[in-house]
Amino acid sequence: MTTLLITHPAGLLHAAPPGHPERPDRLRAVERALEAERFAPLIRVEAPLGRLDEIALCHPAAHARAILDGAPREGFVHLDADTALSPGTVEAALRAVGGAVLGVDEVMTGKARNAFSAMRPPGHHAERERAMGFCFFNSAAIAARHARRAHGAERVAIVDWDVHHGNGTQDIVWDDAGVLYASVHEMPLYPGTGAPAERGAHDNVVNVALSSGDGSDAFREAFDIAVLPRVAAFRPDLIVVSAGFDAHWRDPLADINLREADFAWATQKLMDLADRHAGGRLVSVLEGGYDLEALAKSTAAHVGALMGG
Repeated sequence: MTTLLITHPAGLLHAAPPGHPERPDRLRAVERALEAERFAPLIRVEAPLGRLDEIALCHPAAHARAILDGAPREGFVHLDADTALSPGTVEAALRAVGGAVLGVDEVMTGKARNAFSAMRPPGHHAERERAMGFCFFNSAAIAARHARRAHGAERVAIVDWDVHHGNGTQDIVWDDAGVLYASVHEMPLYPGTGAPAERGAHDNVVNVALSSGDGSDAFREAFDIAVLPRVAAFRPDLIVVSAGFDAHWRDPLADINLREADFAWATQKLMDLADRHAGGRLVSVLEGGYDLEALAKSTAAHVGALMGG
């Protein structure tokens, strides 16, 4: 068993308005980084199309259908100031969901030790009935719910280290005692949620706020003190990672100063927990990261750790 890499050329089809940070070049940078010889052992598969019944695990069908039917034949349809549908958005978003679901299927059935779905658009800002923050469907939350429905997982932990709080994931799992959501993020910062007092209906939400200018020491301390013990106590059957790399010091959209080694360290810590409590099962999905060099190097560090090196 080894690491599964899930991607699809359709991830490039979701266009962005000129100057938008969430652009197709992000995925190209990731793909180039993972072409290096040391990644040759990866099992590489294409992301299937996600299904409406899978999306409906987290988003009402009518809301999902409005997004799927709303893409233009040309140009853009703006859902908010940051989030726009293009002609290629629907297929890209469906394959982002499908990639996360496939990762769960392969890991939960023992066909792969862990998986990384390198797809765009990202998902963790997508609330139950609101697409926002570059996100349309919440792939991480869908992955967690799919693991419970299709594979009988009793408990799934979602760990989110994107520099922006995953308000959408929190919204979706707020009253779900079977899902723990833990986020380390910068505050104050978009979208304005993620205060430590936001704890979920079943004490199943863990928010750790970093301050502008914080770096490796603060991030690792937050993980060691606040995140890892809660995940361990939850004893998940699967860990899902919302792997955003915009807390890197080079990223233009925030002010946290992480290095590639920090993402590798956090990955290893979660793998250790997965080994102890979840049979090694871990599925990671790409979220943010808007400096192309930082994104490429950080993704390589993350996937290298998943592979055991």
